[in-house]
Amino acid sequence: MQRRTFINATAATAASIASPLLRAQTLPSGPVRIIVGFAPGGGTDILARVIAQKLGVMWNIPVLVENKAGAAGMIAADYVVKQPSDGSTLLMAHINSHAIAPALTPRMTYSVENDFTPIVLVGVTPNLLICNEQQQARTVKDVVELCRKNPGKISFGSAGNGSAQHLALEMFKLAAKIDAIHVPYKGSGPMLTDLIGGQINYSFDTMTAATPHVKSGKAIAIAQTRTKRAKGHPTVPTMAESGFPGFEATTWYGLEGPGKLPAGTTKRMNEDINKVLQMPDVMEKFDQYGAEDGGGSAEKFGDFIRVEAKKWAKVVKDANVKGDA
Repeated sequence: MQRRTFINATAATAASIASPLLRAQTLPSGPVRIIVGFAPGGGTDILARVIAQKLGVMWNIPVLVENKAGAAGMIAADYVVKQPSDGSTLLMAHINSHAIAPALTPRMTYSVENDFTPIVLVGVTPNLLICNEQQQARTVKDVVELCRKNPGKISFGSAGNGSAQHLALEMFKLAAKIDAIHVPYKGSGPMLTDLIGGQINYSFDTMTAATPHVKSGKAIAIAQTRTKRAKGHPTVPTMAESGFPGFEATTWYGLEGPGKLPAGTTKRMNEDINKVLQMPDVMEKFDQYGAEDGGGSAEKFGDFIRVEAKKWAKVVKDANVKGDA
């Protein structure tokens, strides 16, 4: 009897020691890099840094954000699929690289379906139709009239050719029957600098990137592009409320690893990032930037990406949008 008790106690002790070790083995022992496909200061970059800071504390290892801007996020995506599938390199996946690019780029260097492991949806944001202080047209109706009086002369910036902001503009042009100039940049950061400086007139930019400039008064918010108003901008009307019923052009963000990321690592990261998204200070910051509806299972995020890819493939076709040659 005593021998059996000793064996049971020994097994229980071993299990209690092994459990933390097994949990630790699901994470890299060294630094984790979150690769962002846009320049510093944009919406993707801002949210990635919020997540990285919290995970660094939670995991007790450095979690760093690294920017690899260009090609509407595809350069970063291509880089991540070539990294080891050990959790040390993650991608801040984006609507551009994962839902829009496949429809615009027939010869992509990666497969969204096969070369990535979805971890979790971080958030969905509206775009904000914004302008600088020099612009007199500050309602959707007035912007439409301005574009009609000046066909092909009013400029709209975006984070890149084929980006979510670009497609929001194309949807607007189709719906309003207007002609305007599209000016692509390598991310929201440099685009916002030029918008505020008066080099371009308007933009459908992510709420995440635009919010600090709207709050400071350097950019003017005219409308938002989800069918419901975001908590962070309750006074800004939607495009639907501004004469364009059904107009919805969102931007979303999520974390993914390279293909064949171990199931244990995916599960652990999903659980921990869900915890981060529930932290009151993170929720408050995300609400300010309009990033809502994040979290859930890895499987849910994978399904979400597939639905979005179908949706934007149809938009690209209907609007006859062409990607970079």
